[in-house]
Amino acid sequence: MQKETDTSNDAQAEAALAAKIAEQNDKFRRTWGADFTVPGQIVLTRGVADLSPAAKAIIMQRVQGFDVFTEDNDPCGDHGFGAFEFEIGGNSYHIFWKIDLYDTDYSMGSDDPANPTVTRRVLTIMHASEY
Repeated sequence: MQKETDTSNDAQAEAALAAKIAEQNDKFRRTWGADFTVPGQIVLTRGVADLSPAAKAIIMQRVQGFDVFTEDNDPCGDHGFGAFEFEIGGNSYHIFWKIDLYDTDYSMGSDDPANPTVTRRVLTIMHASEY
């Protein structure tokens, strides 16, 4: 019985941690990094950076407004990945975005990803083919 309780407590702790990280990831993504309580950087791959200003504006809007998190695209529950498609000017694009959690030097993963004072986010936006 004790082992079952420990497993249940571990699962609850993991879910609570994922929810806290998801809240911070959402804040970072929705504000496009302008909320300095959740610091980080936004990176566009060369393929996305070379798109037209109109296409990049659509991508920014879609990334900021993304809210279709499912078990398939968010198995950890931390809102760290999304994908969508759009068309503009007769061209179709399949875009991925992902958030990685680094230490304050951006040199390795954060030791405490739910703590924004020791964690820096990197939101990378790419074509699906660049993943």
